[in-house]
Amino acid sequence: MGGAIIRGLVNSDFSAKLYVYEKDEEKTKPLSSLGVIVCGSESELVAECDSVLLAVKPQVLSTVLDAAKEAVTPDKLIISICAGISAEFIRSHTISSAKVVTVMPNTPMMLGYGASAMARGDNVGDDDFEFAKAIISSCGIVCEVPSDKMKEVIAVNGSSPAFIYLFAKGFIDYADKVGIDKDAALKLFAQSLIGSAKMLTNSGMTVDELIKQVSSPGGTTIAGLDKLYEGRLTDTVNECCKACTKRAYELSGE
Repeated sequence: MGGAIIRGLVNSDFSAKLYVYEKDEEKTKPLSSLGVIVCGSESELVAECDSVLLAVKPQVLSTVLDAAKEAVTPDKLIISICAGISAEFIRSHTISSAKVVTVMPNTPMMLGYGASAMARGDNVGDDDFEFAKAIISSCGIVCEVPSDKMKEVIAVNGSSPAFIYLFAKGFIDYADKVGIDKDAALKLFAQSLIGSAKMLTNSGMTVDELIKQVSSPGGTTIAGLDKLYEGRLTDTVNECCKACTKRAYELSGE
């Protein structure tokens, strides 16, 4: 994800020196060819930068922050894309006055189609927040949410690609069973997802209106919808989201 953001920035109008640190030096070689300066440690990177993007697994973040702590000052902006990690956690491993913006991204960011939720810490000003937005929006769209909803939003945009892929698998597997080429089915269903998403965002219709638009009385869509209603699809999605949120709180220790 960090590499995707760097590539997004390099290919945008964003103008700034970019630094990176990664324990696995092999991962930095493609980035250095883009003009990114490779640092030798976490503390060196933080010392060099006005703004720092944390793009590591949540399980190792405390170790990373402890290593960088001495270089963190109140004027530096810290942007975290570590799932489930709060601004308070970052401050507890650095300094109490650290300026923190938390981000919940998703994997389509790697193709420039990310959907990221962002929340600002109490002491983050408008200029710093807009700067953070510019970084993350280089790989997709950004929506601001309250900081106390960053765990709840994980199900909506962070984990939801996996849920959508599982939904897609059901249609592709069905196509294969009835003798339709799987590659053709994948292309048709994927384009249907893209088109349906555009209808959701651009048509001006509500979700219920869009469902009704596809559903002719006594037709094929109604027959399929009846089975989804029998299976309590929306209730299952709600339980899925609740389980996702519950696990986010467990991982954060709250």
